Amino acid sequence: MAVELFRDLSQPINVTQLDSVVSAFYGTGSKEERAAADLALRELQTNPDAWLQVVHILQNSQSLNTKFFALQILETVIKYRWNSLPVEQRDGMKNYISEVIVQLSSDDASFRREKLYINKLNIILVQILKHEWPARWRSFIPDLVTAARTSETICENCMTILKLLSEEVFDFSRGEMTQLKINELKQSLNSEFQLIHELCLYVLPVSQRGELIRATLATLHAFLSWIPLGYIFESPLLETLLTFFPVASYRNLTLQCLTEVAALQCESNYVNQYVQLFTVFMGLLQSILPPGTKIPDAYANGSSEEQAFIQNLALFLTSFYKASFAHIKLLESTPENRTALLMGLEFLIDISYVDDTEVFKVCLDYWNCLVTELFEANHSTGGQMPLLSGMVDGLGSQIVNRRQLYSAPMSKLRMLMISRMAKPEEVLIVEDENGNIVRETLKDNDVLVQYKIMKETLVYLSHLDHDDTEKQMLNKLTKQLNGEDWSWNNLNTLCWAIGSISGSMAEEQENRFLVMVIRDLLNLCEITKGKDNKAVIASNIMYVVGQYPKFLRAHWKFLKTVVNKLFEFMHESHPGVQDMACDTFLKIVQRCKRKFVIVQVGEHEPFVSELLTGLPTTVMDLEPHQIHSFYESVGHMIQAEPDPVKRDEYLQRLMELPNQKWAEIIGQARQSVDYLKDQNVIRTVLNILQTNTSVASSLGTFFLTQISLIFLDVLNVYRMYSELISSSIAEGGPYASKTSYVKLLRSVKKETLKLIETFLDKAEDQSQIGRQFVPPMMDPVLGDYARNLPDARESEVLSLFATIINKYKGVMTEDVPRIFEAIFECTLAMITKNFEDYPEHRLKFFSLLRAIATFCFPALICLSPQQLKVIMDSIIWAFRHTERNIAETGLNLLLAMLKNFQASEFCNQFHQTYFLNIEQEIFAVLTDTFHKPGFKLHVLVLQHLFSLVDSGSLTEPLWDSSTVSQTYPDNVMFVRDYTITLLSTSFPNMSRSEVTLFVNSLFESRNDSATFKEHIRDFLVQSKGFSSQDNGDLYAEETAAQRERERQRMLTIPGLIAPNEIQDEMDS
Repeated sequence: MAVELFRDLSQPINVTQLDSVVSAFYGTGSKEERAAADLALRELQTNPDAWLQVVHILQNSQSLNTKFFALQILETVIKYRWNSLPVEQRDGMKNYISEVIVQLSSDDASFRREKLYINKLNIILVQILKHEWPARWRSFIPDLVTAARTSETICENCMTILKLLSEEVFDFSRGEMTQLKINELKQSLNSEFQLIHELCLYVLPVSQRGELIRATLATLHAFLSWIPLGYIFESPLLETLLTFFPVASYRNLTLQCLTEVAALQCESNYVNQYVQLFTVFMGLLQSILPPGTKIPDAYANGSSEEQAFIQNLALFLTSFYKASFAHIKLLESTPENRTALLMGLEFLIDISYVDDTEVFKVCLDYWNCLVTELFEANHSTGGQMPLLSGMVDGLGSQIVNRRQLYSAPMSKLRMLMISRMAKPEEVLIVEDENGNIVRETLKDNDVLVQYKIMKETLVYLSHLDHDDTEKQMLNKLTKQLNGEDWSWNNLNTLCWAIGSISGSMAEEQENRFLVMVIRDLLNLCEITKGKDNKAVIASNIMYVVGQYPKFLRAHWKFLKTVVNKLFEFMHESHPGVQDMACDTFLKIVQRCKRKFVIVQVGEHEPFVSELLTGLPTTVMDLEPHQIHSFYESVGHMIQAEPDPVKRDEYLQRLMELPNQKWAEIIGQARQSVDYLKDQNVIRTVLNILQTNTSVASSLGTFFLTQISLIFLDVLNVYRMYSELISSSIAEGGPYASKTSYVKLLRSVKKETLKLIETFLDKAEDQSQIGRQFVPPMMDPVLGDYARNLPDARESEVLSLFATIINKYKGVMTEDVPRIFEAIFECTLAMITKNFEDYPEHRLKFFSLLRAIATFCFPALICLSPQQLKVIMDSIIWAFRHTERNIAETGLNLLLAMLKNFQASEFCNQFHQTYFLNIEQEIFAVLTDTFHKPGFKLHVLVLQHLFSLVDSGSLTEPLWDSSTVSQTYPDNVMFVRDYTITLLSTSFPNMSRSEVTLFVNSLFESRNDSATFKEHIRDFLVQSKGFSSQDNGDLYAEETAAQRERERQRMLTIPGLIAPNEIQDEMDS
């Protein structure tokens, strides 16, 4: 058996047999042999002594796969156990790896033949360096540079090692090494870079070996972003790079190096060299891409190398322009420099038309930075661009300001943004790959992000020159009308651009502009033939008008025309048009609702009254979900009516059709209850409830008269359908719950709960409404939940009572025991069997618990110790869950419980029972890598616990003197000792002194959230639990704070956040 072959590692392993097993695993054997080989290799890999055989395997194996397997074992030991190995074993391994690398790379034949093996050995060496260098291997860089001068192939490999080292320290270190170690390695690389710099300058001018030159350029590229600037500007390095730029085989690598230089933050004493680099580069570029070259065509027809060159050129130009405005100012100061500056912008605009998303993103990012800077400079001087001294042309002494300098490129940039505008989220009608106009089925998040950046850029461009923006947009629109430039894409991008600048113009100019745009689009809709064409135009009309609510509020006739046009589109059967018409109608009504309930000049009644009269005709062609949206919109109108009598009259007229149908169904049911069992009747009941929910969501408290009318009948239908479901499942077994009939019945129950929850959540007169609606629900809803089979219990019951408690707060404390009795144990039994069943119940159950812990805490104190233990166990179970929402709800619930118990008379009793268990469980999820999204909350819980023991709230010891022999002066000393022991046991790869240092640092920083969090991040890296993974979630809180600061900045600039996204006075 293969498994038995490698169990005894006291003798050198039989490498020939190992080669055979590896070969079988990689596919030369049968399926059974592969499975046996897999088992044997796994067992060998997990043997803690296997790494001692690595040298023996590498020396004797004939198989590259076997060598890779051995190096994989070694890599694991280096990552997780290296510092615990004896010094002689560490030194022996690093010397052996170094010798093999030198031996294999010393002659060209073996270097090429063993390239893959050498690359893996290089990676292993760099992993060792992260532990050994600089403290225990100070001579590494000098030894490497000396070896590099002995042979061109050794030199080429040394360049690869240096490149890997730089990338490990500067690119991949975050979340893999502690901050202290990263800083130590950076400092060492900086201090020893002179030797590397001399080696590169020694190789580049003299070597004739193409591979070595490419390796040297690649290494330079890895180092240039962080080395001291003197090595770049006070040496022949730039001149050397510029000599390689025109050579096609080195052009891309050289350009990548120059891009790293261009991206450096400029120091004042090197500004002239920066500018000289740019002007020389632009001169060389013209010989490669002569003026007049159509870059988009060159890219489309070019080889992969030529396409990479255009991508790299975009990166160079954007990096240079973005890096420091100090050298941009110098470029703006003389005619010669201005020519180079404008030529670079011209190239960049041409590159921006390349049909490649990644290239466009690079360019767009810079355009956004440039227009932001130009706008802010203009804004800070009250609308005038600052003048630059010394900007004089050769003909006279006229001073040219920055706005004039950039006006031509900015005008071209406006055309670019309008021509390539990304699709906004609201647009539902798209062109598919076959050229057909269809309804969009999936949102493309990349396109939405791109739209936001393009919108911001175009808003700034509009602020810089409103007239040019308006002129270009109206010119393009004229070309759509006369057919000169007509196409779906051209009209789409133009209208998306028009919609994106909403709010950026002065009101008078925006009004004039919009009148022309809407008039032309309506004309275009009238004169254009073909259903697809009309659908595209309709989509664009709806998008544009939806973006300008302020204009519509100020122009009633336009508003009425637009709404009537939307009603027309609601009869249009083309996919997506009706949906978009209903969405746009809802958006417009939400922003202009007051306008519909007052009698406008020249009208004899409010528009809402006219609408209600024609409502059956308007909605006759709509699908049920579209009708619900329409009813929600009208609900917003009615909500704006200040007169209660009129409001109730409008509501009664709105609900006339569903109420008639409801009365008819209830009347038939009173004669024969079997009537309610018909599937068509059930669907009608569901539709009526959904319509009511839609209106309740927009009317809020004012929905009271309507819900009072149907409430008791609705509860009776709920009870009856619940009994039907239970009997169906009891008779048909568990599969009965999956039948279409039972699913339909459950939909009615869910919608009933949703209707009540929506109304109670939106209603404002809380106490009176609560008294009227909550008591009648207790048995039909709570009792029904408790009595039902698990598969027939609706999770919406949990969210309904969570909403009720969140709404009525402490008033519900007396009802909590009854809620617990009906819900708690039966739901726990459903959700604690595994992590998969009843996902809806899980989240809503813990949301309900959180509401109780937050607002009805006295009810929890009254529970028996056994019941409280069940709650605490369920909370721990929740935050162990790998489903993010459930884990976060559990952690938030835990925090609420901890804070409430700290302030209660049961503080000592609670924490003596649960403190140590909570700490242990939090450290378990914190360090297991499956719960990274909860990092922020894990830290908050630990910080709370560590602060608690020193706060004075605990007056009794946390330890049990009957089981703990040692005595402690206070809880702080006990928790410190307990935590050190817990972590030392859990992470044997860390020394007790390292753990002690970490725990002490937590106590010292318990009142400083940022430092406390940083210590925990470093510990996660040190413990090796988070190595080589995406650690973005550990920094999620900082990212969210940055997003909020950016939103606040955007709110200060008109148009950056669309008017329909800002909560303002609807009828200002």
